[in-house]
Amino acid sequence: MSSQKTPRTATHTPRIPGIVEKWSVKAFYTTALVGWLIVAALSWIHPWFGLLAIGQLIFTAMGIEDRVQTRHAVRRNFPVLGRFRYTLEGLRNELRQYFFEEDDDENPISREKRAIVYARSKNQLDTLPFGTRHDVYRQGYEWINHSLNARNASGEELRVRIGEHSSCTQPYDASLLNISAMSFGSLSRHAIEALNRGAKAGGFYHNTGEGGISPYHQRGGGDLVWQIGTGYFGCRGPDGGFDPDRFRESAKSPQVKMIEIKLSQGAKPGHGGILPAQKLTEEIAAIRGVPMGQDVLSPPAHDAFDDPTGLLHFVENLRELSGGKPVGFKLCIGNPTEFLGILKAMVETGIRPDFITIDGGEGGTGAAPLEFSNSVGTPLIDGLVFANHALVGAGLRDQVRIIAAGKITTGFHIVRLLALGADLCNAARAMMFALGCIQALKCNSNHCPVGVATQDPGLVHGLVVEDKAPRVAEFHRKTIESAYELLGAAGLESPAQLCPHHLLRRDGAGQVRSYEELYPTPPSGSLLNREGPSRMQLLWDSATSNRFGPGLRSS
Repeated sequence: MSSQKTPRTATHTPRIPGIVEKWSVKAFYTTALVGWLIVAALSWIHPWFGLLAIGQLIFTAMGIEDRVQTRHAVRRNFPVLGRFRYTLEGLRNELRQYFFEEDDDENPISREKRAIVYARSKNQLDTLPFGTRHDVYRQGYEWINHSLNARNASGEELRVRIGEHSSCTQPYDASLLNISAMSFGSLSRHAIEALNRGAKAGGFYHNTGEGGISPYHQRGGGDLVWQIGTGYFGCRGPDGGFDPDRFRESAKSPQVKMIEIKLSQGAKPGHGGILPAQKLTEEIAAIRGVPMGQDVLSPPAHDAFDDPTGLLHFVENLRELSGGKPVGFKLCIGNPTEFLGILKAMVETGIRPDFITIDGGEGGTGAAPLEFSNSVGTPLIDGLVFANHALVGAGLRDQVRIIAAGKITTGFHIVRLLALGADLCNAARAMMFALGCIQALKCNSNHCPVGVATQDPGLVHGLVVEDKAPRVAEFHRKTIESAYELLGAAGLESPAQLCPHHLLRRDGAGQVRSYEELYPTPPSGSLLNREGPSRMQLLWDSATSNRFGPGLRSS
């Protein structure tokens, strides 16, 4: 038997496959000419066939237009037929989502997770038949260990008090799951109102996003967390800076329960918010205090402070101006020495934020540059663990609440984040799914087909507030119930009993480790005693409370 291999021939990628490859300008002109001859012959047989001339005229005009235009080489070289390339490209997301996507493809939120949100928000069947569809032996698979002393889930959600360890005089009892920051402008007026009505019905808070407090945030009467971004929308002075009088006026509203200073956002950390001009209406411009006709770009950094100590004094100032309400800040972990510098400033000044919201680099947004969405910012798990360990090492953990904001769609996601150090969670995209979002990926174009992320009145009209608000509340209720069922299965009675060792992760064949093994928790106050983990201690020693900026290399 011969062992000689058949020689490989050179190959190349075809320009355009199949019939399109054989199509040409000459073929177009030939087809057009033959078409006109056929129409003329048929018209001679019967006058009604003359109507075919309309279609032939359209075909010919499209081809001539393609040949004359200079922007698209495909249309110029393949008249009429080349147009299908753009049509199919425009349908790509829909074709992938409805026909080719696997249930667990995270692109960005899997079909399985979207389906569970839809089912729970509509109070439909949410159980899974025939066992898990996940590969439980793949690297990265996670689970929670159950107990033979399993318990029934608690009938009532325990609340988390925020503001009891500072000069706050109006502490707030928060739910374990709440609505993350989404501005009016990014979302439609109907979407904002439905979210707030859902928050009121379900007893959880609604973060306004950096776009300010709109009338639609107020109509539902739900609890609000007012987010103050770098653009200071809603408390913006004529110069674009922070206006304490405007802030005081809005912050004292009984509906505003907490204030959140946005330092950075997971989807585009270090960039600032973006509201495309096509989504800017006269109403939104008036609320934000910005001119019409151009993109609304928030500055990348605040001008009310420029160092960690200044941030904490700003926190204290907002707490006083708001009448003693809880004040905290939100960030995606970036340079670790900057976060440690903030903790150093807490130790030195004695000023504590009431909460810190940790956003993940995988966070969602209505619009962001590709490079920032894909390649900037620490993912949520890593950022949450770092922030929690840093607070523990600085002896501050029991004085500051941690809120985790990320891709939360199920009770397991809540349990995982609580075990890793969070006190409560925020979700954005899951709440959008509860409103009817179909992940059309048109949030930045003003063409959201379900009226969630658009300002087009015709599209907004399709979202009926009275129908969607109960779905938001129902999704929240059933997701909290599922989290408590998991706690009961693990033999626990309270979220406070969750620890990293309750969660396990497969790191490879025969390698299963708990999160406590993966991320050992440092002793409380160890950074202050110079006994912290070596890498974190090095970063702590190089951090400073009097400036933001690059510190030691983080690796």
